[in-house]
Amino acid sequence: MGSVKVKKPILNKVCIKNCPGCNLDENKELQTGLPIKEMLYIWTVVLCAALPISSLFPFLYFMVRDFNIAEKEEDISYYAGFVGSAYMIGRALTSVFWGVVADRYGRKPVIILGTSTVVIFNTLFGFSVNYWMAIITRFLLGFLNGLLGPIKAYALELFRDEYQALGLSAISTSWGIGLIIGPALGGYLAQPAENFPGLVSPDSLFGRFPYLLPCLCISVFALFVTIGAIWLPETLHFHKKNELESASCVIDAEGKTDEKKDSSLISLLKNWPLMSSIIVYCVFSLHDMTYTEVFSLWAVSPKSLGGLNYTTEDVGSVLSITGVGLLLFQTSLYPMAQRMFGPIGVARISGVLSIPLLTLYPYIALLSGFMLTFTLNLASIVKNVLSVSIITGTFMLQNKAVDQHQRGAANGIAMTLQSICKAIGPACGGALLSWSQKRQNATFLPGDQMIFFFLNVIEGIGVLLTFKPFLITHHY
Repeated sequence: MGSVKVKKPILNKVCIKNCPGCNLDENKELQTGLPIKEMLYIWTVVLCAALPISSLFPFLYFMVRDFNIAEKEEDISYYAGFVGSAYMIGRALTSVFWGVVADRYGRKPVIILGTSTVVIFNTLFGFSVNYWMAIITRFLLGFLNGLLGPIKAYALELFRDEYQALGLSAISTSWGIGLIIGPALGGYLAQPAENFPGLVSPDSLFGRFPYLLPCLCISVFALFVTIGAIWLPETLHFHKKNELESASCVIDAEGKTDEKKDSSLISLLKNWPLMSSIIVYCVFSLHDMTYTEVFSLWAVSPKSLGGLNYTTEDVGSVLSITGVGLLLFQTSLYPMAQRMFGPIGVARISGVLSIPLLTLYPYIALLSGFMLTFTLNLASIVKNVLSVSIITGTFMLQNKAVDQHQRGAANGIAMTLQSICKAIGPACGGALLSWSQKRQNATFLPGDQMIFFFLNVIEGIGVLLTFKPFLITHHY
């Protein structure tokens, strides 16, 4: 009973009995064919985490209006920005902590806790009866949901070497789709008593809580994902000290990192190819989060303030069509584009093309009827395709800048800095949109032209940072 049971070596690795990481390594060596089941694991978990992040944006304007906290209509966007930022502030405070927990106790517990958090706090957000309840529930949703950093390390550990790029691609694609489907659900399902009066009465539960239905749908999905996550394989190695001594040639990841653990964080911070790619990633993330909120707030703003006077359902329709276009591009054309231009080339081209596209947005508001619908949908598809192409490219740069055993810590640093930027985005975006809409008759960039000009400035800075001497990359 007291002896250590060591399985036969697999590719120069010694697998210790009852260690989940060793068992997974053994199963990976025996695996044949495309890892469809593993890709589905990653896809659903990431989708569960991504859906609630931006699902509130289509109805946030109306939600804040219903709270009666804004004295003037132009101030609604200002208050909405802080609700949008609360999630990212919570996530920024705990991303490194959850990364440490995942390294010590396993990826699986952090994943299950993260999906459970979506079930509880996303539902409570839908029940918000005042402004501060909305902010607190969104903050706790981000504070306790730490799976987005560890899931990147998990994807690398779950797949065989030749399929690791596929695992990372599954994360970025599912993430991008989640950020589209979430707002689409929020747009379609919010205010059901107004949008579907024949089905939902004002006195029913969804009539009294007009923003509960989209939140509840996401929470029910998260509940199924949480139950399914119980059967997820653990990828972390758990070896007792005497087992490590008995099996002296246990894989390098467990055998030779003890001396390096203290200095790993410092070495990562000194790794300029990594840090420069993270900074570029954060600048573009700041732009994307600001754009996501500004787009929805701008679309539902009245025509008198330069908006489109859209309903939440109209915004949901645009974002649904955008999601389909994004999925088709990511699964077919993006791999070809990356092979041709490389991740940096794709990011630069996408960033440059985004600038004239965003400049056209205020003029789209001058259109009406079919031309407005067609042009807005086309612009939204192209803009989101360009954004996801940039993020996927910079994400790949980060993971190629470090060795595999450092990727978990590197992703923790990236998530913390990205969350800070994404917290700044909605707050500043909402405030700037509110300010822009108050200056309709200004001589320089009147009305909404100003907010889209600011978005272009951020995008331009991001493009400039992709060049040397700032961004240093390894050769491919």
